[in-house]
Order: sequence, then structure tokens, then C-alpha cells
Amino acid sequence: MARWDLPGVPHKGWTLVGFEDIKENPDAEYETCEMCGNERIRFVHILSHPDYNGVMRVGCTCAEKMTDDYNTHREHENYMQKRASRRSNFMKQEWQKNQNGNWILRYKGDRITAIERNGSFGFVFHNNWIWDYKGKRIRDLETLKLAAFEVFDEG
Repeated sequence: MARWDLPGVPHKGWTLVGFEDIKENPDAEYETCEMCGNERIRFVHILSHPDYNGVMRVGCTCAEKMTDDYNTHREHENYMQKRASRRSNFMKQEWQKNQNGNWILRYKGDRITAIERNGSFGFVFHNNWIWDYKGKRIRDLETLKLAAFEVFDEG
């Protein structure tokens, strides 16, 4: 439901509290801007206002108008678009299985080694072992690859 015309909904003075790329979850659908009703928003800007109960999930154009900031939101979207491209490229990489049954990925001069133990997967990157992704044990190779991307991209 669009809110630009609703009384009691502030138009200015909002603050950015978060930002999401909906397509980081492969099962997610696009969202609809809660301010204007525009459909198929991939990059969601999460805004708060002291005179509004809760947060508002909006698209870039509405976020710019509501925060009166015409740079930050575009920069966030550009960063997230580039990150999505890096993730897509990373996920296409072929992991090799070595003689010990471990998976190895050599990527951009780095090496990631993954193993399976007791039904869980883990990997080591720069001498740090990772066994969890988003608060849960890694149970399959696809999730392992997503977790490896997160760690690689942050590093």
C-alpha cells in the first residue's frame, strides 16, 4: 500500500537503518516499495523515523526523497550490484576434490579448503575454520560456497 498520500506518514527526516539485496536469498521474490507501491524492488532501503512506528522498506528513489540524501542510496545500490556480480562469479568456480577427499578452490591467488565431518561441512580460509553460516551449521556444498564467498569477499 502506497503511503505518500496517507496523513501521519512523514515525508522527510527519515534515517537509513539497513539495506538488503533481496536476491541474496535465491528463493526470495522482489519486494514492493512501501511508500510509493512500485513493484519489483531488488535493493531495499530500510528507513526509520522518530514520528513513525516501525520501519519502512522502500526503493532507492523514495529513500532519496525521504532522507534528503541523493548520494548514499545510489552508492549502496552500486556496491550491492557489484557484490552480486562477484558472488555470481564466485559461485561458478569449480572446486577440485583432492586425494584426501577434501574440496579445494584456488581463486584470485587465495586457497579455500573444505571438508565434510559428521554430516557438516567446514572450510578454512587464511587459517580460520568456518563451520556455520547465518547462525546454522553448514550441511551442503551450496551453502558452503555461499559462506566461503561471504568470508572471501569480506577478506
